[in-house]
Amino acid sequence: MNDNLRRRYEMLLRVRDFGVRYAAPFPEDSRGRQLFTELDTIISQIEQLAAAQQSSERGAREGTTLRGEARTNLSEAMEIISQTARAMAIETPGMKDKFRMPRGRATDIDLLNIARAFAADALPLKDQFIAHGLPADFPDKLNSGIEAFERAIDEQQRSKRERASATTGLDDAIERAVNKVRQLDAVVRNKFRNNFPVMAEWEAAHHTQRARVSSPETPQEAPKPTP
Repeated sequence: MNDNLRRRYEMLLRVRDFGVRYAAPFPEDSRGRQLFTELDTIISQIEQLAAAQQSSERGAREGTTLRGEARTNLSEAMEIISQTARAMAIETPGMKDKFRMPRGRATDIDLLNIARAFAADALPLKDQFIAHGLPADFPDKLNSGIEAFERAIDEQQRSKRERASATTGLDDAIERAVNKVRQLDAVVRNKFRNNFPVMAEWEAAHHTQRARVSSPETPQEAPKPTP
């Protein structure tokens, strides 16, 4: 929840509290009571959406970390195969090009496609790779690295989609709640028009605080030289 939404949310809480304090003047079947009840329901939705937004935000950050780790692990597994293939190319021409690592930083999709090609091309040559010192399960480890990287990408993207959905829902819910306050403003003013203390409370409750803007510091005058 950004600062603007937080200030509006805090305003909504103050309005809800006002409705609790002055519930008596608004009977159950009154428009005012209906609006306060609807506002309370929307605030509950806002709290749920805010929690979902925070959870998905943390999930996205964690997903970014896991995605980076999975990419590193896969790249290292591929590099070992590529180095071994360069040695094998001395007696088997073409091995170096078949298992060449991408130049520069490849995109995640390109890296996955190259890794899948490594896995497919290495399988018929498994015995030769093992003879050059790779463990017998190196194809399985490479495929596990590919799958782990794919999962990490999917999880990160899922968290990002959930965060976007929660943010959109949060924006919508707060806007609906603010519209309820706008409707309540007319009801409250008509109910307490001549009650100045209560109206002062209402003004304080439904007013949204503006963000503070720091004023630039006044430059200090340089000291005058002593004559």
